[in-house]
Amino acid sequence: MKLQRKNMLRASALGALVVSGALVLTACGSDDNTNNGGASGKPSVAAGDIKCGDAKGKLLASGSSAQKNAVDLWVKNYMAACQGVEVNYKSSSSGEGIVAFNQGSVGFAGSDSALKPEQVEESKKICTGGQGINLPMVGGPIAIGFNVAGVDKLALDAPTLANIFNDKIKKWDDEAIKKLNPGVNLPSTAIQAFHRSEDSGTTENLGKYLKAAAPDAWTYEASKKWPAPGGQGASNSSGVASQVKTVDGAIGYFELSYASSQNIKTVDINTGASAPVKASADSASKAIAAAKVAGTGSDLALKLDYATKAEGAYPIVLVTYEVVCDKGNKAETLPTVKSFLGYAASDAGQKILSDNGYAPIPAEINTKVREVINSLS
Repeated sequence: MKLQRKNMLRASALGALVVSGALVLTACGSDDNTNNGGASGKPSVAAGDIKCGDAKGKLLASGSSAQKNAVDLWVKNYMAACQGVEVNYKSSSSGEGIVAFNQGSVGFAGSDSALKPEQVEESKKICTGGQGINLPMVGGPIAIGFNVAGVDKLALDAPTLANIFNDKIKKWDDEAIKKLNPGVNLPSTAIQAFHRSEDSGTTENLGKYLKAAAPDAWTYEASKKWPAPGGQGASNSSGVASQVKTVDGAIGYFELSYASSQNIKTVDINTGASAPVKASADSASKAIAAAKVAGTGSDLALKLDYATKAEGAYPIVLVTYEVVCDKGNKAETLPTVKSFLGYAASDAGQKILSDNGYAPIPAEINTKVREVINSLS
């Protein structure tokens, strides 16, 4: 696997990211917004598109709930093609998935953010002679949902959003919000800000955006654990979405699928471009297209430009990674890890993402992902 370069991939090459429909990265188990092969229950790809190889037995994996429905689609098709192989992905959170991976209890983990240096160091105890690496699989926008009676359209910029989430702006008719929304009749309703109560890669990505785009207002380092005072915690994205949907004056963050499936209104983000940007597949694609590879060797962690002002680019985005050992994988699960992830990164696996409203990884990056998967040992 020849991935020694530290150079960043050209943004123009990443522009090949093409998606259609509403992006539906989902979080957390109760809501399933995908088409799992139709009413017949048959796999949506031909068995010949999946190379089972020496895969056998049971493969356990866990982590990011943002990619749950994507993994469910892959698992459904893969298990239909590879008889006798069981892949069990536990949708929990990025933090829990990485803990499980570094304890050696799963073959791979899903995470909404790349491994931190200390997590890589810890992984060396499990990855004999190697370490944990990040393989990007799918990306999309983090929507800011709101519920304010009488308000159907709302625009916010990063400093104002930061001051809402750090409990400094307390009413919906605050002057900072009014200035960004001329002509909108904003009530004096108290703001009810909701955040994730457990460690979450979605929280960390929102924090990266606020830190990059509003450093004076958001003084906290990006973290999976919610760092700011005030606000109210809710479990998983489904819990945050439920609160936003039912509480007047509420605002919260979650994967776009929750807004789409539950008819929750979303904030347009004022980035400094000519017009505020709505959360969508296309607008997230424009931001992801500017991503650069920050990892070295076999690690393909991406650096996203959260402070982008590009026209039509929605800046609050995430990419989910599959975290695996580059070397030192367990002999009994390695063939299945390579076979399953090889299918997920294949043309057929990525096409399923497009067909179901997700964003596939840009072709040039995905080629590298496949090379790394083939090199796992």
